Amino acid sequence: MLLNHAFGLFTHPDAEWAEIRKEHAPPRRLYVAYVLLLGAIAPICAYISTAHIGWTVSGERVIKLTEVSAIQLSVLTYLAMLVGVFALGFAINWMARTYGAHEETVPSNGIALAAYSCTPLFLAGFALLYPVPWFNALVFLAAACYGAWLMYDGLPIVMGIPKDQAVMYAGALLTVALVILVSTRVGSVILWNYGLGPVFVEG
Repeated sequence: MLLNHAFGLFTHPDAEWAEIRKEHAPPRRLYVAYVLLLGAIAPICAYISTAHIGWTVSGERVIKLTEVSAIQLSVLTYLAMLVGVFALGFAINWMARTYGAHEETVPSNGIALAAYSCTPLFLAGFALLYPVPWFNALVFLAAACYGAWLMYDGLPIVMGIPKDQAVMYAGALLTVALVILVSTRVGSVILWNYGLGPVFVEG
């Protein structure tokens, strides 16, 4: 089962990447059985915490989002995550030969590498149930660092490239990931101007 890889990537990542390369799971199956499930953790937890738990500013009143606003933002976040994983997987495949992937080119490898590298970020979504901004920022920063390391570690194994090419390849992919992140921020601002911004209430 694809979800078994989530645990393996934290305990024995090299062996898990080798299994993932052999698996060649079709992109559609990867999305349905892995990305759609794990990607839903953060939006669901964010909805619960922002609409029903709330957070405080300077230890004073509790601030929440309206349920409609929380649902809208959670759905948009979920869609952005799905698009982001696909875009990163596409970039991995697109740049493969540039960095020495002369072995078999399997389209699912790039999507698999992107999806499984994002596993720490998916699981970090549980931290949103404790809506304290500095705590959430630290958890997601740690998850992003481990996800970047997973990608660097998995590139030579999954894509069949020399290890000395993995640093440059991973650097290029992290640049792509940052572009995707900035694009989602810009998209958020545009959508907020069309009335899909957060609506706050006092708890």
